Amino acid sequence: MTAGMTTLIKGGTVVSATGRTQADVLVDGEKIVALISPGSTPLGTIEADVTIDAGGKYVIPGGVDAHTHMQLPFGGTNASDTFETGTRAAAWGGTTTIIDFAVQRYGERVQDGLAHWHELAAGNCTIDYGFHQIIGGVDDDSLKAMDTLVDEGITSYKLFMAYPGVFYSDDAQVLRAMQKATDHGLLTMMHAENGPAIDVLAAQLAESGKTSPYYHGIARAWQMEEEATHRAIMLADVTGAPLYVVHVSAKQAVAQLAAARDHGKNVFGETCPQYLYLTLEDQLGARSEEWGDFEGAKWVCSTPLRSREEGHQDAMWQALRTNDLQMVSTDHCPFCMKEQKELGKDDFRAIPNGIGSIEHRVDLLYQGVVTGQITLERWVELIATTPARMFGLYGRKGVIAPGADADIVVYDPNGHTSIGVGKTHHMNMDHSAWEGYEIDGHVDVVLSRGSVVVADGEFKGTKGHGSYLKRDLSQYLV
Repeated sequence: MTAGMTTLIKGGTVVSATGRTQADVLVDGEKIVALISPGSTPLGTIEADVTIDAGGKYVIPGGVDAHTHMQLPFGGTNASDTFETGTRAAAWGGTTTIIDFAVQRYGERVQDGLAHWHELAAGNCTIDYGFHQIIGGVDDDSLKAMDTLVDEGITSYKLFMAYPGVFYSDDAQVLRAMQKATDHGLLTMMHAENGPAIDVLAAQLAESGKTSPYYHGIARAWQMEEEATHRAIMLADVTGAPLYVVHVSAKQAVAQLAAARDHGKNVFGETCPQYLYLTLEDQLGARSEEWGDFEGAKWVCSTPLRSREEGHQDAMWQALRTNDLQMVSTDHCPFCMKEQKELGKDDFRAIPNGIGSIEHRVDLLYQGVVTGQITLERWVELIATTPARMFGLYGRKGVIAPGADADIVVYDPNGHTSIGVGKTHHMNMDHSAWEGYEIDGHVDVVLSRGSVVVADGEFKGTKGHGSYLKRDLSQYLV
């Protein structure tokens, strides 16, 4: 947007995490400068350069997706969305900020991984972006590198209790990393699954001929998630490190988080749309004419989809209502079926793990408002406000208020969105994990720092518009 250019978003209902109000939103350049009561004249008659009619619609802060994996190397291939295609799809769906993961794998240097991620993203993003740092090899060198992360604007890092030989950290390594994190105020993000035990179960299943995608979910049993979540909480308790457990899918893991929070611990959790809607039985166990029982590979991710019969999906929605889970990210990590997922055609262990959802998170959570699972305000809190607070962006992102970046979505509750390839699908994938989903709402207009990036059913953004965000320390801690 041209410096000094003004935009007035008129006639809408501004929705925040704490309420809703009729207000016009005035944008000057890249910033929100005023919320104006309809018909109010203290500022005089406002002649904006651009006026957007939001009558009958919600005006909300742009979505913040705090867990994405663009171009992630995994299982001999790379996630199919680049920073360009992935951020464009995000914008289509009302997300205006992503936080992706810079990767250090076992045997690599943290600084090299971070530099590479800056190279991949710089000049390619259509919306703003930040980074977490994956520490996939905890040793003296990587612990020393953690000393410099805050100066880089990276205030959170991720450890894995899963994937031995690639990202896995044992308890001693987790302990050492958490001690370092406590020194610097870093938020520890944890993939909480018992990886070595899972590998044994997976090998036993494969050896007995159970190789289809369904058995990915069986090998990664909920007990593996509950146990690791509890262990992560205990290690965080010993070290005093704040803990954020990613992609929570099992109701038993939620119970562990809730118990820790009931004792006043700085322990938090996210879930993802797939754990609210999709299931072991219907998706991982799916069959099709084209793929047979390999159809379920479309939904292979870790943590895995859980059994509907066991009630995990209902428990995730409940945890979002009670704040035992604080937010919803996507863990967007897309792979095509052809030449990527089909690497595991004969063995579920070789299927690249990941689902593409970045385009649909705002809509899928809004459908929860329609069905009465969450309130309108909680929707905004889950998709924008809490992610901004949790990861040190609040004030700039996650709120419609004077001084904030003009990341704004005009959302039509009377609109409709049909999800699927050839309908609403801008991710670089040959299928949709959400094929056939119908949403009782529609993203009409999206602004990123004052620039219209989506409007009139067209993408109007530009590659390179997105800026790197140096983040502050978490603003959500007790």
